[in-house]
Amino acid sequence: MTETHEPFSAPHTIPVLDGHGLRLRAWDPGSAADVEAWLRGHLDPEFRRWNTPLRTIADIAGARASMEGKNADAAAGHALPFCVTDAGDGTILGQVSVHMIDRVLSFARVGYWVLPEARGRHVATAALLLAARWSFTEVGLHRLELGHAIGHGASCRIAERCGFRYEGTLRGAMWEADRRDAFRDAHLHARLATDPEPEFP
Repeated sequence: MTETHEPFSAPHTIPVLDGHGLRLRAWDPGSAADVEAWLRGHLDPEFRRWNTPLRTIADIAGARASMEGKNADAAAGHALPFCVTDAGDGTILGQVSVHMIDRVLSFARVGYWVLPEARGRHVATAALLLAARWSFTEVGLHRLELGHAIGHGASCRIAERCGFRYEGTLRGAMWEADRRDAFRDAHLHARLATDPEPEFP
């Protein structure tokens, strides 16, 4: 599968990435479809089981404000949140993000979620491969880290398929589900620009 992308023009630019049957693009707070998908993604019980966002997202207004905040982080060069869509019909499938970007240490973290109806199709794997390749080849980052709560087997398998090696357990590194006063352990995975690039399944 040939992968293409628009040229990287600036640290704060969210490009369009194509490959593996997907198109990754910027989220649009002015799009009702984008905001609705963002809200559904954050209200999904499976998402909430493994993730606790910094701010509670409970309605359309909150979803739009959250998305605008992520885009502001992108404009400042701190993050790149991608809306993952079907390359054929544009259906929104989920998100993959490159965030906590540190250009001095050439480091960032990655995360992803997929809407319920898109699961079981290697969407997260394909999206993460595209985002990682762009981060290494176009942004010039050296290291990407990926963390997930212990017990999240699906996320662990995605990390490994995408070449993110397991590096250890981080104690108390994530909030418990739907709590901000209790913590749980997380697995740390990472991939370097010098690691071999895995093939898409």
